[in-house]
Amino acid sequence: MSALTYFFSYLLSLLIALPGIIASGGKTANDYQFDVNTSQLGEAVPNTLSNVNIWDMQGTDLFTNPRVNEKYNILEFVEYIQLMQCTGGNADRDLFVDPLNNDVLDDYDFSPLIENCAGILELGAKPHLKLGSVPLKYSQNALKGGNFDTNLYPPDDYDVYYDYMVAMAKALVDEFGAEEVLTWRFGVMTEFENSDWFMVPDGDPAKTAEAYCKLYDYTVDALQKNIGEDVFVGAHAMVVTEGLWDERIFINHCASGTNYKTGVTGTRICFLSASFYDNRPGEYTKGYTLPETIAHLQQSAKDAGLENLIFGVDEGRMLWGINSGADDNQLLTRMVGYTYQAAYDARLNKQLIEQGGDYFSSWGYLSGGLFDGYPTVSFHVAKQLSAFAGSKQVNTENTKSGVIYGAEVDVLSAFDGKTLRIMAYNFKNTLDYNKSADLELSVDASVFNSDKVNVTVYTVDDNCNYFDEWQQDRVTYNIGDDCFGWSPDDPQIGSTVTLKDSAARELYITELYDKYEKCAQLIPATYTADVVDGKIVLDTTLAPNAVVFFEVSAAE
Repeated sequence: MSALTYFFSYLLSLLIALPGIIASGGKTANDYQFDVNTSQLGEAVPNTLSNVNIWDMQGTDLFTNPRVNEKYNILEFVEYIQLMQCTGGNADRDLFVDPLNNDVLDDYDFSPLIENCAGILELGAKPHLKLGSVPLKYSQNALKGGNFDTNLYPPDDYDVYYDYMVAMAKALVDEFGAEEVLTWRFGVMTEFENSDWFMVPDGDPAKTAEAYCKLYDYTVDALQKNIGEDVFVGAHAMVVTEGLWDERIFINHCASGTNYKTGVTGTRICFLSASFYDNRPGEYTKGYTLPETIAHLQQSAKDAGLENLIFGVDEGRMLWGINSGADDNQLLTRMVGYTYQAAYDARLNKQLIEQGGDYFSSWGYLSGGLFDGYPTVSFHVAKQLSAFAGSKQVNTENTKSGVIYGAEVDVLSAFDGKTLRIMAYNFKNTLDYNKSADLELSVDASVFNSDKVNVTVYTVDDNCNYFDEWQQDRVTYNIGDDCFGWSPDDPQIGSTVTLKDSAARELYITELYDKYEKCAQLIPATYTADVVDGKIVLDTTLAPNAVVFFEVSAAE
């Protein structure tokens, strides 16, 4: 759409709203009103914040030396920790005594995997193990390539690979017991139709699809034989953009294809997941939207006759920052530190919930990674939104929309029979958004059977974000973009990949850390409201890209 078309569209929206603006003294342009109908309940809200990713279990001691951040504990809402490609693909990931000795194929060493799984359990979470990348010694012409430095090729002998999976599954059961391991999740590959992860040597799409389906069948049978028929297993596709081959080939194979290992019809599958990345703040993906991504998986499964699957996102958010560090413009945690991220996350999770998705796995929430540092605005949104899990969605109708051009002001409500929770956000897909939105919520309070209610309000905006102070201090102390490895827009300041300049890191750790931790605190406001004619009215002014959470319950 041209700039001129945008202008006339905006002008038309103002003309439509003009009578209301005049009648209300000029406030309508920013006024948004919603009716929260607590007598009309829908489906239960899933814990969409239940998963996080670990890129390389061998490159961290997070779980071999497990530690909980007691002050800012993501495990209050995280249930599963994904270990990416944890059983193969290069000499670091392959689980052998000597990964490069091609003469010995069964010198298994599963101790790194066992130690990491034990650490995850000690933290109170469950492992989600991403299998599938074939060890180097199992592919005669193993190709370490793509963007991920792993073997892209299938095994030369699927039976040899099967024995590896059998031994791995048996080692887990021997260590933890089948009853425990049946509570875990297993995935076969990351983005299975992405040629940067998996393909046959000549790159043929049809042959690659067949090779993956065969790999999946052999892996699932190994898991079922040693863990149990009811093992929770599935697969992660790209979906958001096109891969080397159509993921529906695999979905149909699981439903009605001939199993390459057992010869029966079909293969067990419990979940289908996707990746979902937008390009950068202000630039959405050129592929599917998030609802379209989930809908595509749901419809494909339905068309194939697959039932009772769960659908999630195994990785995503944003790939690049606006600004680049010395080495790259990637975002280490796939999010930015600006308050923009709060409304972006609120919007993304609302879309996921309303589409019937189950989870959106994250790369991190704190300033120092998964367990280190202090809260980002993304952590605040995740923690508050996770409290919605298990509650029933409440029918919430937009009764008046302002005309802030390009903005999305929206609401999600849920009720658990005792507490009503409401999330509202004021989002526009740009970092320089500067329009506030006046929000009014008319709530049916008759469900509380009380003439007074207690209201707690959490407002996620610049007042609980350290990143705006960090941007100011960067100017004061001359910490330029060249002091960063990857994008300085990433909130994980504690990482050497992000802030790699030693002098800047020393300044941050010794002089600025405590200041930013104080800036990152989310402090709720509480008050008591009167119920009048069965209703209460909640109102607030949402700053640009702010998110507000209301908790309402009967007063004692």
